[in-house]
Amino acid sequence: MGRAILEVVDLCRHYRMGADTIAALDGVSFRIDAGEYVAIVGRSGSGKSTLMNLLGCMDRPSTGIIRIDGEDVQSLGDDALSGIRNRHIGFVFQSFQLLPRATALQNVELPLVYRGMPRAKRRREARDALAKVGLADRSAHRPHELSGGQRQRVAIARALVGSPTLLLADEPTGNLDTATEREIMALFDELHAKGHTIVVVTHEPSVAAVCPRAIRLAEGRVAADGPGREVAARVVTEAGHA
Repeated sequence: MGRAILEVVDLCRHYRMGADTIAALDGVSFRIDAGEYVAIVGRSGSGKSTLMNLLGCMDRPSTGIIRIDGEDVQSLGDDALSGIRNRHIGFVFQSFQLLPRATALQNVELPLVYRGMPRAKRRREARDALAKVGLADRSAHRPHELSGGQRQRVAIARALVGSPTLLLADEPTGNLDTATEREIMALFDELHAKGHTIVVVTHEPSVAAVCPRAIRLAEGRVAADGPGREVAARVVTEAGHA
């Protein structure tokens, strides 16, 4: 067994709705090792968005344990959680979340600005990250001058620029057409082959199917954990019977 990048132990997240308590997550446990490429797949309401927020240190569990690269994070203060996000997690979002008036290079630099990295060094690292995603010749372009696939590549470069422990992608192909979805998933394949640890949160069985491993959530619990193609096929079969 390799080095654990993510350890989730009996994770619960409950919300109060009037007099009722809703269990968005109800005892979720799994482990992801360094270099793994894993999809977390589930229908709307399965708990995957709640889990994404917890893994990204943007919310706190009601009970349970989250370890990121061996560090317990569930009881850390806000400043410490910000530090974990900045050092350990590279985020990729469905809506890209790029600054519209900034160039691709400036968007990719942003996490390094927050780290206080000197300008010349962060420019160099941002250019290297854009080259990794095939956009070395688009560094001066602003988001409106780029296609949807290119904007997502900029977002992936921004996630990579600080050499994070974990790349966490939330519905990264949700705003893309089928051909561009395949292009972005092929890029994730390349990054995985280079040793990056990647977790993709998705409702699309087609996305889960190309990941070596998939964890399916249903009603706030782990319903399946295995090869991506097998888990995705089960999602499609169950959807057809619903």
